[in-house]
Amino acid sequence: MTRTTGDHEGISLTEVVAFLDDILQTATTPDYQNALNGLQLTNSGSITRIAVAVDFSTEVVDAVVTAEANFLLVHHGMFWSGLQPFVGGYYSRLRSLLNADVAVYASHLPLDRHGDFGNNVLLARTLGLNIQSGFAHFKDIPIGVQGSSDIETSILVDRVRTFSRKHGGDAIVAGRTSPEARTRRWGICTGAGASSDTLNEASREGIDTLIVGEGPHWTAVDAADRGVTIIYAGHYASETLGVYALGSELSRHFQVDCIRISAPTRL
Repeated sequence: MTRTTGDHEGISLTEVVAFLDDILQTATTPDYQNALNGLQLTNSGSITRIAVAVDFSTEVVDAVVTAEANFLLVHHGMFWSGLQPFVGGYYSRLRSLLNADVAVYASHLPLDRHGDFGNNVLLARTLGLNIQSGFAHFKDIPIGVQGSSDIETSILVDRVRTFSRKHGGDAIVAGRTSPEARTRRWGICTGAGASSDTLNEASREGIDTLIVGEGPHWTAVDAADRGVTIIYAGHYASETLGVYALGSELSRHFQVDCIRISAPTRL
């Protein structure tokens, strides 16, 4: 492994990609087609500074170039919207990356579900919740986490709200919202975690409090009918922890600088 020793030397892109592919189980974790997990854009083969961000966007690309980083790790990658011609903003972002020799690596569900660096595990720990098992299955693989507790739901809401505001969002509560409510069984699924599948699984598991990033309007109505509290922490906020933690691990393992790019969507 070549270490950073100046402006011209760096670590091997191949080594970093192999490291990420291995610890994230990139090749064997199912995902949505447009996630396209793994290396999405190569560079000349050397990395001198890493940047991490939740989303791939013009704001993020500009920040990466300004910071003179040449490896970008994101949760939502370059092709999230599906097939797009390289015109307008799509062309401008690609041109900026190529001119600055920036490689891009994306990890969606592999990062969400990871036992050490995953968004769900880290959010549970941040909220002071003890994890007991997996939750929110996608093709038979648990992406989220769940566990037991005995805490006033209002206290848990305050913790989520504090976390969300720290990361540029805010928490919204729906469903079972009585002041006397207690959370005895909780489930977490970050990002777009509120869905019919997740709510049905929560009912089967006896979950009374569901913490997600976001969800359709009808999920708030359905939660009330089920007697479940849903805390919407914000899609962006709920998925900041994974890329930050993984970036820190890359920095430690390869002894290379890592910067965190904050670009909240407020959603």
